Amino acid sequence: MSTFALGLYRTLSENHADGNIFFSPLSISSALAMVYLGAKGDTAEQMAKVTLCLDTATDVHSEFQKLGSKINKPSASYQLKLVNCLCGEETFNFFPEFIEATQKFYHAELKAMDFIRAAEESRAQINSWVEKKTDSKIKVMLKPGTLSSMTRLVLVNAVYFKAQWISEFHEADTMEHTFQVNEKRQVQMMVQVKKLPYNDIPQFKLQILELPYKGEELSMFFLLPIPDNYRGEQRELTPERIHKWTKRQKMGTRTKVQVSIPKFKLQEDYQLNTPLASLGMVDVFDQGRADLSGMSAAMEEEVYLSTVAHKAFVDVNERGTEAGASTGAEGKMYGFSNMHYFTADHPFIFFIRHNQTQSILFLGRFSSPEEGDREGRFL
Repeated sequence: MSTFALGLYRTLSENHADGNIFFSPLSISSALAMVYLGAKGDTAEQMAKVTLCLDTATDVHSEFQKLGSKINKPSASYQLKLVNCLCGEETFNFFPEFIEATQKFYHAELKAMDFIRAAEESRAQINSWVEKKTDSKIKVMLKPGTLSSMTRLVLVNAVYFKAQWISEFHEADTMEHTFQVNEKRQVQMMVQVKKLPYNDIPQFKLQILELPYKGEELSMFFLLPIPDNYRGEQRELTPERIHKWTKRQKMGTRTKVQVSIPKFKLQEDYQLNTPLASLGMVDVFDQGRADLSGMSAAMEEEVYLSTVAHKAFVDVNERGTEAGASTGAEGKMYGFSNMHYFTADHPFIFFIRHNQTQSILFLGRFSSPEEGDREGRFL
């Protein structure tokens, strides 16, 4: 897990202390790397250090291009769609070489928008474009009021993912179960007993479970602290520890695990200006300090990044992720000797990893079923 992914997770956690969190570190990094193509001076230095975690000269754009080809290969047993669009005020003239580079390395689009005279119409156009690109899974990318006549440059980033478990849960075993937060909530709990990669970290009061997707190119990892150690566990997490704990050779695979995890849907959207600035990426959002001179020649107004909008969607159910859901019948709990019990009936962290590259595609926290109930996102 990258330092950027964990840093952004902690920043979002501060603003959503008890709520759900879900975002894609990979897609955010790739989108910001596209802006980095046109950044110079202190602006570029801040982006390299905070977002891209670069301490030495690296051809980051070629690396993202290689990573994209590995993750988005046609033969993959999953669907992953990254949607990046840099929307600029139509009075700005972007350099042809910048436009060419964004298409070459990131397969991204640059759109000219009339923010000055038609901000709301521009918002509707962007939303329509994202909805089409994500097969209608993400319908309202930008909320009303996000754009104004002062908007100059907007980075839009959305991601859609679909995959099936290598070992699916049986719907007949799904049951109603209590989920404990500050108060008890009822959830639909999926149950199965399998030999699965599992790790117990007693010194950190933490259980770790890996659920591979078909093809085993991707896996979802669950980090489950004991109920009274949730906030302590978050403070102890580091990229190095997570990498060590989730190595396949470090995880036991010979003992059966009774897995109980809730079905859940999350669709989270963020305006990332403030979280990114708090991590140290400040200048790019400041009209007086931003140096994006690699994008466009200086004009009456300097180019700066007005908004970074990110939206991610996940649906975890018996078949896998975003595979269609149905109501579970009454189920049963199992009882065997010499078995680990992984019961996610209280807040937990989860992430989806591309195993070959160790890239974190998604990172989230499930802690608030009532949020899904209120917004129609929880099964």
